[in-house]
Amino acid sequence: MTAKKKSRIVRKRKPSSAPTIVSKQVASRQILDLAKEMYETIMKKRKKPEMQFPIRQLSNVKYDEKVGHFEILGKVSTRTLSYTTVKTFAQSMRLLATTKNDLLDKNDIAGKREIYYNSKSWDACKFDEQPESDNLLDDMEAMLGINREQLGYIPEERGGDVTGRLTVFDVNPATGKEVKIDCANMGSGAWSVPSRVEHLKFQTKARFVLVVETSSLFQRLVHHQYYDTANCILVAMSGVPTRACRRFVRRLADEVGIPVLAFTDGDPYGYCNIYRTLKVGSGSAAHINKYFCVPQVHYLGVTPQDVIDYDLQDATHPLNDKDIKRARDALDNDPFIKHHKEWQDALNQMLKMGVRVEQQAFAKHGLNFVLEEYLPRKLKLGKFLP
Repeated sequence: MTAKKKSRIVRKRKPSSAPTIVSKQVASRQILDLAKEMYETIMKKRKKPEMQFPIRQLSNVKYDEKVGHFEILGKVSTRTLSYTTVKTFAQSMRLLATTKNDLLDKNDIAGKREIYYNSKSWDACKFDEQPESDNLLDDMEAMLGINREQLGYIPEERGGDVTGRLTVFDVNPATGKEVKIDCANMGSGAWSVPSRVEHLKFQTKARFVLVVETSSLFQRLVHHQYYDTANCILVAMSGVPTRACRRFVRRLADEVGIPVLAFTDGDPYGYCNIYRTLKVGSGSAAHINKYFCVPQVHYLGVTPQDVIDYDLQDATHPLNDKDIKRARDALDNDPFIKHHKEWQDALNQMLKMGVRVEQQAFAKHGLNFVLEEYLPRKLKLGKFLP
């Protein structure tokens, strides 16, 4: 894409740090090697086997702008086979075996809920409640360093909605035939991102991707076909974006080198949870952030300064105690916020003003003000938060 005079959005080069996808064969072999190591530790070395898991907390991550996402540090939790851990150890090995034998080797898939019920056939090491299996699945993912989608596990939640100037090439799982999807020709609706997106291919001449927090604003943009007016792709996050949604946007940004802009509510949750998770990932998933973050994304709005620039003072809401705590915690502890003075200034300005503002607040000036005035003005100015 070449730069256009009416907008300062420019296409960046395809990043060289796109994460490598692990094949099913490699993942299967990695599990087998781990099992052999456990066996040899017990049978040959006569020692208690142990498993090590990265500690998935914000305190165990670092942020390097050149890398583009939260990276896990060296703190680990060690689980050694003992009287008190024997059941968890057995569950771990059964889960690894199920992953290898039933999913990877058979090219099959499973949901978290299915794995919980599948364990009912594991006799004494079955899971009593689903949170047990969910937590162990997270541990296994961290220990292997392979995201669970590549291991054959499908998320329960939806992947997000997409519409606009994008053609997606999917594959029919039954026939293996290619399926062509025109996201600009979905009627009054949108295309739903599937739970697994690694096999998708893309074709687009869009100028940028706009990811939107709320479904209501997304539907307004779809209803008025804003994607035609702005020559863009619209993605609905519907709150904190799911892993499938983030992976889809990351793959899209990597494959076609297209700019990505985020549009959320102007509150600590929109900044420090929704946008931050999309941009650099989270502490709890730092071991696989490289797959699910979108370093290319920049923040369009709503910013605290927008409240002033667009006369929205009477369309705001007071910050509550939870908002204030979230903002102050981010200023004190979040490596991403601490790295960018622009975000520190924005959060401090919001705290000083004592208010938050929703995307729909622009309706004060008319129901379509957001798509007729706000977005065009923001895009023309081309100044976005990092």
